[in-house]
Amino acid sequence: MIAKRIFILTGAGVSAESGLSTFRDTGGIWSRYKLEEVASIQGYENNPAFVLEFYNMRRNTHAGVEPNEAHIALGQLQTIWAERGGAVTICTQNVDNLHERGGALSVIHMHGEIAKARCHDCGGLAPYDGDLSPNMGCGACGRTGGMRPHVVWFGETPLYMDEIYEALSSADLFVSIGTSGNVYPAAGFVSAARAAGIPTMEINLEPSGNAEAFDLARYGKASEQVPAWVAEMVAIAG
Repeated sequence: MIAKRIFILTGAGVSAESGLSTFRDTGGIWSRYKLEEVASIQGYENNPAFVLEFYNMRRNTHAGVEPNEAHIALGQLQTIWAERGGAVTICTQNVDNLHERGGALSVIHMHGEIAKARCHDCGGLAPYDGDLSPNMGCGACGRTGGMRPHVVWFGETPLYMDEIYEALSSADLFVSIGTSGNVYPAAGFVSAARAAGIPTMEINLEPSGNAEAFDLARYGKASEQVPAWVAEMVAIAG
């Protein structure tokens, strides 16, 4: 039976082939920076200028990349499934906008979006693609010095969790693509799916940290494996 409601979780491995660094692999971001200094509320409060400089660097890097074949294939799958009365939920741990630029109709960004800025004081949120600085003011509350990237830091609660678990509970296929399997709560989605009797599959460059939890697996470059899987799904669905 073809899955009508597919829940797809994506991680850094999906965007790596577009030129964005992963986090935990050899040479990844956390091998070059201390996460507690640049990705925690404590680091921000201790040295906001340094943290903002780090995210300005990341934002500038994101501006020079393009979606790859994996992003495009997932966007096509979401569109085709919607046209056929089904649904594909794309939930990403990535803060880039490559899924949207690849054609995705809607994306749940559980870790935020780097192309947006948020006021640490009032929570005001706005699109922003320039450099952040400690001297910036908030357009919502007028306070200065509290503008931060709209990114979930370690120790903070990921976004849209109720929406995520609702979509996951109603799915009839769970697919994890390009994730390490080490970052929670996302790493626990496969267990939640299995507990609900939902078939699970991993598409990854190599086995993730929780690879044994998946029913099926496909390993190789996301730009090759994801389009091949999407083509098979479309062909089966007729």
